[in-house]
Amino acid sequence: MKFKPLFIAALMALVGTGCNTKDFLNINTNPNQLPTASPNYVFTNALNVTTVNMLNANETGTYWAGQWSQGNGYIISTTIFAYNFTNGDFNYWDSYYDNLEDYQFVINNADATNQKFLKGPAKVMKAMLFQQLVDMYGNIPYTDALKGAAILAPKFDDQKAVYESLITSLDEAIADMKANAFASSFNTSDLVFGGNLTKWIQFANSLKMRILIRQSKVAGRETYIKTEINKIVTEGSGFITGADVAVGGASFYQPAAGQLNPIYDRWGYDQTGAKRALNNFPRPTQFLINSLKASNDTLRLKRIAYTTGGESSTIPGTSSKAEIAANYAGTPFGASSGYLPANTSSVGPSLLVKGEYNRSFILMTGAEIQFLLAEAKQRYSDVSLPSTAQAYFEAGILQSFRVLGANTAGAAAFKGSKIPNYDWDASTDKLAAIAIQKWVALTGFSGLESWSEYRRTNLPVTPQSIQVPDNKRPTRLYYPNTEAGSNGANITAQGAVDVFSTKIFWDVD
Repeated sequence: MKFKPLFIAALMALVGTGCNTKDFLNINTNPNQLPTASPNYVFTNALNVTTVNMLNANETGTYWAGQWSQGNGYIISTTIFAYNFTNGDFNYWDSYYDNLEDYQFVINNADATNQKFLKGPAKVMKAMLFQQLVDMYGNIPYTDALKGAAILAPKFDDQKAVYESLITSLDEAIADMKANAFASSFNTSDLVFGGNLTKWIQFANSLKMRILIRQSKVAGRETYIKTEINKIVTEGSGFITGADVAVGGASFYQPAAGQLNPIYDRWGYDQTGAKRALNNFPRPTQFLINSLKASNDTLRLKRIAYTTGGESSTIPGTSSKAEIAANYAGTPFGASSGYLPANTSSVGPSLLVKGEYNRSFILMTGAEIQFLLAEAKQRYSDVSLPSTAQAYFEAGILQSFRVLGANTAGAAAFKGSKIPNYDWDASTDKLAAIAIQKWVALTGFSGLESWSEYRRTNLPVTPQSIQVPDNKRPTRLYYPNTEAGSNGANITAQGAVDVFSTKIFWDVD
């Protein structure tokens, strides 16, 4: 077990309970026993850590989903765009498991500290992180994981079995939340819903839909998926609707070093308003921008990207040039020259506006949830979801406009427009339309989901990287060398991993 996050949280707990520096450093305290952290402080810290971890995984996913490329003001990253990576690259494993240990600490200690209301939310977060680990690595330590010194070399579980277990664990989380009301005095420890357990249950149901629909192309899973969807409907709490699942916000992020929204801090500006060195690194792809133009999807285009030349230096949140289609230009995926900031678009105001350091960090968008429901109803028309696939599809586009900050009236304009993959009636392949609209809606918010959905659906058909002569693309990540060093026998037991052909179980074609 990694103790650093827990020690930080323990220190927060000591400070939060009125312990001053003199007390903390008192030599009469037991030097052989670590201080005990309060679960509520650990939970708050864990949520914040989750955002940073997801930022890293989302960045890679956004590139490999074909939504972003690299600006040409930097030496091209061959690990990302030529796929020249090893088990020393893209190690999201260690940080995810460290974060999972925090949530497990909350689960293990909530009863003893009379904070039972935190167990359900911690289990929901734990399920989300394990789902993402499966989507990146396949088989992973699960039943033996998070045991600390009791199991130093945890065995790996079959990825399909982990997915099934996550549904069960989310059911347990919902039962916990129904049985233990959230104490209002601890509302501020919940950076997501402020202690609203109904919304946590809706989030759990929404995650269950993600996990179930991710398996929809796996042979023999239809009956299981339909049964579980009907169980969600019967439970009755519903799904997150008309909103997003997000961490932090105006009352949490502050204009100080280390306290900014992670996205703003990485690609936007520092606490003084100075541009970060990486401000021009991620660039919307030529494919993304040209696709939006071709579909007359200009309202979302203006939110997903700034014009060439970037954000205005005098009016934050607006482009330096007139916001007309001709002034938006994407970067070909993997291009290493010829596409500088002056002649390409940058990441737009849906993510980055100078001065807006305190936006919430989104874990799951309301748009994604509606598209999950649309696919469920389209694939399994007899499930007991109350609306039609078309209604969910159109709601997904509407929610995409909302989260981007675009005028939502623009979503309704696509009804009857005859534009394939936008107008339901004009889309001959309904599942393809859902997949393509989800891809657009996830842009900038959920890169790992974008990449996972791209691997599952093969949609949209994005161009190959200019750096890669053949058509190979990553299907997963390597197990990291850190795990190989401490748990090598169990990694060896997984067999040879080829990141271009060893697929996650739900990636069947």
